[in-house]
Amino acid sequence: MTTLPQAPATAVPPSGAGPPAIRRVRRRRRPSGEPPPLPRHLNASGKWWLALSGLVVVAWVVVWATDSVGRFDVADTWVLQGFERIRSPALTRVAHVAGVLASSTAIWVLWLTNLVLLVAVRRWRHLFVWIAVGLVVVNVGASMASTLQRPRPYEIEIIGSWAGFSMPSLPVTALAAFLVNSVYSLIPAGRYRTIGKWVVCALLAITALSRLYLGQDHPTDIAAGVILGVAVPLAAFRLITPNDVYPVRYRRGRTAHLDVTGPRGEAIVRALEDQLGLLATAVEPFGLSGSGGSTPLRITVKAAGEGESCVFGKLYAATHVHSDRWYKLGRTLLYGRLEDEQPFHSVRRLVQYEDYVMHLFTDAGLPTPRPLGIVEITPEREYLLVAEFMDGAREVGDADVDDAIIDQGLALVRRMWEMGVAHRDIKPANLLVRDGRLVVIDTAFSEVRPSPWRQAVDLANMMLVLGLRTDAQRVYRRARKQFSDEEIAEAFAATRGLTMPSQLRRLLRQQGRDLHAEFVALLPYQLPSVRIQRWSWRRVGLTLATLLVALICAGVTADLLSSPL
Repeated sequence: MTTLPQAPATAVPPSGAGPPAIRRVRRRRRPSGEPPPLPRHLNASGKWWLALSGLVVVAWVVVWATDSVGRFDVADTWVLQGFERIRSPALTRVAHVAGVLASSTAIWVLWLTNLVLLVAVRRWRHLFVWIAVGLVVVNVGASMASTLQRPRPYEIEIIGSWAGFSMPSLPVTALAAFLVNSVYSLIPAGRYRTIGKWVVCALLAITALSRLYLGQDHPTDIAAGVILGVAVPLAAFRLITPNDVYPVRYRRGRTAHLDVTGPRGEAIVRALEDQLGLLATAVEPFGLSGSGGSTPLRITVKAAGEGESCVFGKLYAATHVHSDRWYKLGRTLLYGRLEDEQPFHSVRRLVQYEDYVMHLFTDAGLPTPRPLGIVEITPEREYLLVAEFMDGAREVGDADVDDAIIDQGLALVRRMWEMGVAHRDIKPANLLVRDGRLVVIDTAFSEVRPSPWRQAVDLANMMLVLGLRTDAQRVYRRARKQFSDEEIAEAFAATRGLTMPSQLRRLLRQQGRDLHAEFVALLPYQLPSVRIQRWSWRRVGLTLATLLVALICAGVTADLLSSPL
């Protein structure tokens, strides 16, 4: 075994003096019962619709338990007879055309079209709510109708197509739910969404009149269908995808980046003052191109004097935790259990862990921004991690990299090895250069007591990042002052496409260089590639469970597509 060379004690400089003194004010504890800075609102209309749906369910239970559905037939038949008296050939043709919207073909075309659009714009949260609401409304409506078994109108000539039982009207229920789904998932809030709601009202009114004219449903069937079809998606979208948190918008940008204007920006300013005593004057996105798992922010705050200073914030929401969970599940199914692929189960845990690692790095003297605290925006759903802002720093991919920067980057990896931690996300966006000093940021994916494989990957990624701005021979020559040939060979044996951050892979493709092969060619010998695929009972179980869920979903969808509406 080759003797390991040691890095000089001064190779990793401290992070610097930091920003000017920040003005602090008295913090305010939120009293019990006071809503958080960014609460969820159902609004009055949503409460009324839920109350109406509850009334429909109660009435349905009473009618089913007492077998008193006939009491509604008198009033319903009287209304339908009024429509029957005004029938004419021209009105009948119009009613048949208007009723096409509630046909099974039209409803499923509407559903599939919306699914395609939501996938195209990558609005995944709205998509999952869309699918869930559609399945719940159709299944609940079908179960209610088959349980009550109310027949079609008596004493009325039915001149339109129909199938199944009538209470509630399943075509109207599905149409109302899918139209409301479309409004809340595809149309931005404001004037256009208001117009969309009025259009939905008009379409439902036309459909209801056509079905009453054709004698396909009772008036109470249609009323119950509209109430259930509107109330469920309205409540779901307002509670799960509120406009303040998940706005519908059509502009470029990653879906992980949350909108910090409007109510969310105001909530951040208020929470910073209440919880950290910071007087924020501006909150704006910063460095979005290099971040995919959070929303990085530059927050301007009042300094101790008359001027202003800046702090850095990372906004985390439940959507980031959910994305992390699906991402790690996919990697487990494809590659087995890569190290530290266990997902976080709450936003609070994710922020607490990153804050802990930042303190660990700063206490060990690593060049990283100093943490300033955690701010709660919405309990268990949104948190803001606040840290020192590296003003004047540039990404290492845009800075001049000399031997001093190379030595600092390599010494950073050596120091992490000695501490027993791994960064796990070394890429140009996470390495900054300020005043000739290298600073590492974004420790969210760091791991304590990693395996030798994970430590070796950090070394190879650091050398690849430094080699982007220089050349492989220069970086390798400097690396041999702090690492042995065996350690460097192990690093490149453990590293290939999967273990490189996506930004690093993209920059390597843009340069058209096989930098990995250039480093391997410089080694006095090569080690066999470290196998990444890992089979375990956990991976087999997850794969089988995923296939089972997929088959169940496909079966439910096929059953719904084949069932009459």
